[in-house]
Amino acid sequence: MDRKTFLRNTLLGLTAVGVSPALSAEKNGPADGPRRQVGFEHLPPMPQERTMKHVLHLADTRGQADHGWLNSRHTFSFANYHHPERIHFGALRVLNDDIVAAGRGFGLHPHDNMEIVSIPLAGDLEHRDSMGNVQVIRHHDVQIMSAGTGIQHSEFNKNPDAEVRFLQIWVFPKKRDIRPRYDQKTFLPEDRRNRLQVVVAPEGGDALAINQDAWFSLGRLDKGFETAYALHAPQNGVYAFVLEGSATVGGIALGRRDGLGMWDTDSISVRADADTELLLMEVPMTW
Repeated sequence: MDRKTFLRNTLLGLTAVGVSPALSAEKNGPADGPRRQVGFEHLPPMPQERTMKHVLHLADTRGQADHGWLNSRHTFSFANYHHPERIHFGALRVLNDDIVAAGRGFGLHPHDNMEIVSIPLAGDLEHRDSMGNVQVIRHHDVQIMSAGTGIQHSEFNKNPDAEVRFLQIWVFPKKRDIRPRYDQKTFLPEDRRNRLQVVVAPEGGDALAINQDAWFSLGRLDKGFETAYALHAPQNGVYAFVLEGSATVGGIALGRRDGLGMWDTDSISVRADADTELLLMEVPMTW
């Protein structure tokens, strides 16, 4: 066998020195038939390219409920608002943008097996629950309840002469029927100036702990500021919600109270097109 033939057959996994024609035929088929390359089946598969997917929810397409004392905008189906294509985004189930009239509020009502995050945007909201907690949450506070096996609570506008505005967000839990838990914390706005400040995370730490592989981040971004958000896991997605101002997120322009869900990506770009306050919610797309 000449050198050229030897090299060709060796690279193709065919007959080489010390390998019988019969063994070569057994592995690769008849000598006069088509031959396949061998030795590649143990290599890791080529990574599949992922193309980011997204869903856009403009502010004026949200559901609305006006009860006089309560004006609520629903990004996802809630109460009497039902949209079959807007039930949830992964583990993110509810994103309500609520305005409560002075001195009014939600009476005692139950929850179970849900992670409930409240973020006041203006005014003071008084919380009472069946665990004995009596707290007031204010602008720049974040509150979380792990409802677990069951909890009852009420929320009232503490001020008799000013409305309160807050976001109420529900996330499906990672573990069901855990012991109910309550926590809240103040996050200073200067600590998120031109950065994304983590306020909710699975392990807690400087953030509030949540019973889910979820991360919430708040940003107070100057016009022209650019950054990128790296996802913690490939099975996660991010829902961006513009509180004030305007921003381009993942290449898509968003205005005040617009929402954008993105998944099948490792990171998303963020650019403030005006002085902007932004909330990012990273959640598992399946759980």
